Amino acid sequence: MPKARFPNPRTAGEDGLLCYGGNLEVETLFAAYNQGIFPWPQEGLPLLWFSPEQRGVLDFRDLHWPRRFVRTLKDARFHITFNRAFTEVIRECALIPRSHEPGTWILPAMQEAYLRFHEAGFAHSVECWQEGQLVGGLYGVYVGGVFSGESMFFKVSDASKRCLFSLIQVLQASGVGWMDIQMVTPVLENLGGKYVSRDEFLLRLEEAHKTHPERIKWPTAEIEKV
Repeated sequence: MPKARFPNPRTAGEDGLLCYGGNLEVETLFAAYNQGIFPWPQEGLPLLWFSPEQRGVLDFRDLHWPRRFVRTLKDARFHITFNRAFTEVIRECALIPRSHEPGTWILPAMQEAYLRFHEAGFAHSVECWQEGQLVGGLYGVYVGGVFSGESMFFKVSDASKRCLFSLIQVLQASGVGWMDIQMVTPVLENLGGKYVSRDEFLLRLEEAHKTHPERIKWPTAEIEKV
């Protein structure tokens, strides 16, 4: 795949901004994620690319699921699927109000770009269904042996956690031991999410390129009980 050219991610500023401009084509997104860079667009500004000084990660060995949530895993009302409704998931994520930021960064151009990235096999979704209705989901990117979580939503309590739980099971089964969560939200912090330095993250990324599978075999059948 042709490689878009980015500055060295270690040269990003204190605010994490590395560069601006370019496009959201598949080749550009692949090159960015392969180097630990991600887009964070803002209306009225050129396309912004970031490599933050502190990066959120979730080490699976440090996971601690709340007991109450673990009990819900026996609830057969939830059904989990993978890559079944990517468009719907990213649209729902764009609609979720966030207390820590005004509006949404998942603008229409981003939705279209990540749909193309999904069709190319690099962006993925996990869906939670209840009585045939989509009640939770998440989406992210798997490039270079690292899954980068982008956003998630829920309409029913614990639905997005069920998606995350199922995602981690699939990643672990493929030999992947951690995921990029970019920023540590309170929910992810409670599960074991933490910040590492940019240098540590980029070293992890380099190691993942060598040791983690290039592609993941995603489940195609519906998961009734996680």
